[in-house]
Amino acid sequence: MMDKKHITGIILSGGKSSRMGNDKGFLLYDGKPFVQHSIEVLMPLVSRIMIVSNSEDYDIFGLERIEDVIENAGPLAGIYSGLKQSSTAYNLVLSCDIPLIKTDILKKLIEAIDDEAEVIQIESQHRNMPLIALYKKTCEHIFLDLLNAGERRLQFAVNQCKVKNVVLDNEEACFTKNINTPEQLNDILK
Repeated sequence: MMDKKHITGIILSGGKSSRMGNDKGFLLYDGKPFVQHSIEVLMPLVSRIMIVSNSEDYDIFGLERIEDVIENAGPLAGIYSGLKQSSTAYNLVLSCDIPLIKTDILKKLIEAIDDEAEVIQIESQHRNMPLIALYKKTCEHIFLDLLNAGERRLQFAVNQCKVKNVVLDNEEACFTKNINTPEQLNDILK
């Protein structure tokens, strides 16, 4: 497996959380904020973790926090901002609203590294998940060009790269749920 010295963890915590009504990174699951779950699953795999957020509230986690280089441009800008600050060839990107995620699932992305793929993303129940993905630093320039051209769609940007999917089985799929609404939060708290 790839040495973690060559991998940076990038947690995206910059969303507006409009459907949830408050900052998803600080929602509690199992007694811990969502973002803490992201930190804990990344730690065994990476040498450095950055939180991409314009909110100083995230400074309480004691990690490097970087702000979006291009504001209000969604997760594409968040990933670009992280890649820009990264000094490693590979970068594990995780949005902060996936509190059930497991290290073993992220490990599958690292194990799938080959000479071709620039983006290795989870595919779960026939859905591509670019917010649980490994990005090569070389994507930085592709994403910047797209952002400068006014593009904001992450999946469109990912599709401009050489992509490889890691398909999860149904048992693993439950660990990749995005929690976007109070109803979805209630479902996992049951």
